[in-house]
Amino acid sequence: MDSLLTSDINELIAENQALKKQLKNTELAYQMAKEMCSFKAGFLARISHELRSPLNGLIGLHQLILSDLCESPEEEREFIEQAHQRSLKLIKLIDEILMISKIEYGTTQLNITSIKLLDIFEEVYHATYLLAANRNYPFNITFPHPEIHILVDHRCIRQILINLIEMNITTHQQSNIHLSSSDMTINNHIHIWLDIPKDSLVISEAIDLIKSHKSDPLDKSENNLTSENHILSLGMKFLINQTLIEMMGGELVIIESPIMKQIIPKIIRLQISIPCADS
Repeated sequence: MDSLLTSDINELIAENQALKKQLKNTELAYQMAKEMCSFKAGFLARISHELRSPLNGLIGLHQLILSDLCESPEEEREFIEQAHQRSLKLIKLIDEILMISKIEYGTTQLNITSIKLLDIFEEVYHATYLLAANRNYPFNITFPHPEIHILVDHRCIRQILINLIEMNITTHQQSNIHLSSSDMTINNHIHIWLDIPKDSLVISEAIDLIKSHKSDPLDKSENNLTSENHILSLGMKFLINQTLIEMMGGELVIIESPIMKQIIPKIIRLQISIPCADS
């Protein structure tokens, strides 16, 4: 009789724990959905604002031409060339936004397959080392174990890593970049690490945008659109890459552990967590 009662009690305890776990998961899912809705609203507001800036630039150039304010035909042609180049960059930006939208709503599918991480690292290195060398910018890479495989869209993850590396090389004149990865899986994910200068413009603008989406998404935007070479701010480029990684079941975060502060105080780490696959 006692053993039967004990069994019933243990069963009730197990059911109670299962219910608590289910409730916790439900609360977590609700919180994640709430955060995603907030992020999407802020993302749309920031994108709208950043589109407005290059459009105003195009309008300004055309107004100068239409108002006959050019001092010579050569200057008028220069303004037309500037407007043309800005138009091409604007189209590229819109294409990137549309790609994310199509993936999110299922009209375009990511091709998620098992890819050898070493192959991706080699492709990224060959695509970026010349840019680093031409700028005399040290770019170090620690290649992963050849048996590590990840579940990703090959083209997408390759371009994300290239984007993050190129953004830092082209906006920071000193220090270096180090690309590496974990050898062990953590929660069935592999970590890809990109160590970059702590004072990187990419980091500062990304942190500003991540903070601002919780309050006023346009708070920091005026400071992000000062460079004619970047029709889209560095922080927004970072968030676009972050969104693409999330669509592949991964995560892109900025981390600065106490250990890293002691060993390499001037470096901050971008960590990409991506699902791993059986080799």
